[in-house]
Parts: sequence; C-alpha cells; structure tokens
Amino acid sequence: MKDKEIQRKIHELKELARRERLNIDEEMGNLESKLGNNGHHSSNSAWQKVKLSRMIERPTTLDYIDIIFDEFLELHGDRVFSDDPAMIAGIGLLAGNPVTVIGQQRGRNLKENLQRNGGMALPDGYRKALRLVRQAEKFGRPVISFVDTSGAYPGVAAEERGIAEAIARNLRDFFDVKVPIVVVIIGQGGSGGALGIGIGDVVLMLENAIYSVISPEGFASILLRDGSKAEYAASIMRLTARDLYSFKLIDEVIEEPAGGAHKNPQVAAITIRNALLKWLPRLSSKAKDQLLKERFEKFRGMGIFIESPEKKKGLLRRLFGGKRRR
Repeated sequence: MKDKEIQRKIHELKELARRERLNIDEEMGNLESKLGNNGHHSSNSAWQKVKLSRMIERPTTLDYIDIIFDEFLELHGDRVFSDDPAMIAGIGLLAGNPVTVIGQQRGRNLKENLQRNGGMALPDGYRKALRLVRQAEKFGRPVISFVDTSGAYPGVAAEERGIAEAIARNLRDFFDVKVPIVVVIIGQGGSGGALGIGIGDVVLMLENAIYSVISPEGFASILLRDGSKAEYAASIMRLTARDLYSFKLIDEVIEEPAGGAHKNPQVAAITIRNALLKWLPRLSSKAKDQLLKERFEKFRGMGIFIESPEKKKGLLRRLFGGKRRR
C-alpha cells in the first residue's frame, strides 16, 4: 500500500471516528506504523500521546496566542496576593472581535520552568484567571481558556494560600459566568489543576493532548502498586482525545500536523483558530439562561454509565491480577 493511500485511509478513519464517536487508536496505530519514517510516529498508543503531550518543544499557550490572536494585552495580578507567571491572562482580538484569554504557561528550559513553576499554577493564578473571567462577563467578552498543566502547584506556599479553595471557587463560579467559554486542551490536562480553568460550554482537545484525574505514573504507583507500570496504566486510563470524545467528555478532537503540533506550530495554531471561529458564533447566539443551563447539564451528565457486575470483576482482575484485596 502506497503512502498516499495510507494517508487517505487515515484521514477517512479520523472523519469516521469524529462522526461516530469511535475509539480507533488500534486501527490508527496499524496504519501509521506502515508509513515508516515519513514524518509520522510509528506508534499511536496512549503512552506515545502521553510523551508527546509533555514534549518541551510542544507549543505553549503564549505560542498559540501569538499566532491565533490579532492583538493581545496581558494583564497581571489577582488583586489578593501576587501575579502568578504560570497563569497567562489578558484581552485579545480574534478576527477583530474582543475576547478574554486565560491559560497555563510552562517554560522551555530550566530557568523558565523555575519562573513559571513548570506550568503548575498557584492559588494566585487561579484567582487571576477568575478575575479576568468576571471582567469578561462585565464587558460581554467570550472567554478562551488554554489548558496545559500536569496539575496545580503542590508546594507548601500553595497550601498556605488556599489552593483547594481557589480551584473550588473557580469550579463554582465558572458555571455562573454569563458569556461563552471555550476550553482548549493543548498539552497535559492534569487533574484539578486543569479543571480550575476547564469549565466551559465547549471543550476542544488537540489529538495528542491528554486529560485525566491522575498521571499514569501516579495511577501505577497507587492502584497497581508498581511505578514501573506507567505505560500499561496509560493504556487502560482512557486519557486520549479519541477516548474522551467517545465518552462525550469533550466536544471536538482537533487534528495536529503529522508528527505532532511541535512539528508545525503555525498549522496547529491556525487549526485551533478555525475551531474557535466555528464554535464561538454558535455559543454567542444563545440566550444567557440557555447557555448556563446547557453548561451545567453538560458537566452534570459526565461520568454517568451503567456497568454489569461481570465487567467490574474483569477490571479488578486486570488491576490486581486475580488476587483478592485485603
């Protein structure tokens, strides 16, 4: 099978998966492995996506802001304690229309990551984000939120200044904001740190991003009792964009350039921009009461499923190897 034909089949599979909310990771992996070294990764596994989502070369929130928005003015401070460099917040122009932009920002090197806590926001960052979201509501600007974090900052300073309260307040208050909110998961979507700015009317996700309540390493250490099983943990956590789309936890999977967004950030950013321009007019046309009602129902319905006792037993056997827990 020639490369062009394989690429056509890959495109057809992605379109089918998008329409039918199917998980096609195995089929995609088989096809992409046949492309050899022509710019595509040889594996489409969950672990491969975990590694891609963490790549230092992967575009950051500021990288996307520079390309997507015509203008951008960053605003600083939470008006309570300080300004958190791990959280970007400001006002931009998207196709000539004013929007508010928030997002986690990690560094490219050791110095930048120390400055920005590796993209792990402090309470000050979440309070800054909420301040800008409330400002957006006051002036009628839609909100665009870029999620890219392994989690909230776990240090003593974060606990002392109330990280749990700051995230909880954001979760509560984002549901009451009377302007459209579009969330874009661009890299890692880690636990409560991601949810702190992850409540929105529409949740979009890049195809090589991940979104989960815990890291594969944490899952392996706590549930499997073996930290070396992180790759296996990733395979059963269902943390990829395709998995989450099939569960209706996100609204759209945004395709990346061949090899990942870092291979061509310009193309990746333009694809995100087009998705934003598609969704924002739809949301802006809705009445405020309808917007809030649908936002609440969207998240209220997450996690509802029916599972037979046999499937539950099967999961326990996979997790604990048939051994009884004591």
